[in-house]
Amino acid sequence: MNGLRGLAWLLVFQSIGEVLSRGLSLPLPGPVLGLMLLLAALYFPVVREPVAECANFMLAHLSLLFIPVGVGVMTHLALLGQYGGRMLLVVVLSTWIGLAVTVLVLYGFNRKKNKT
Repeated sequence: MNGLRGLAWLLVFQSIGEVLSRGLSLPLPGPVLGLMLLLAALYFPVVREPVAECANFMLAHLSLLFIPVGVGVMTHLALLGQYGGRMLLVVVLSTWIGLAVTVLVLYGFNRKKNKT
């Protein structure tokens, strides 16, 4: 029962984030706002304990979420054969670009911190 309460908390915060995002025309997606609100609410045990139980249950069954992806890949093998090399190149390049940007931002923050 506590796990269902945790799932309810997750849905409530996602819904609140969606309402705030759409109602205030914010540039952030509703689920992101909901997660930020949830992060603040996890300070309170009435939210933290049920969400922790729900999260543990979901993590135990995480492998089930990969089944639709596997089926999708299997049904589109021809496309993967045709565009697989390009897709791999895009994934690798975007990963490296993301890592480089992260390194540069952290380097800038560290440099600024050391100056003060």
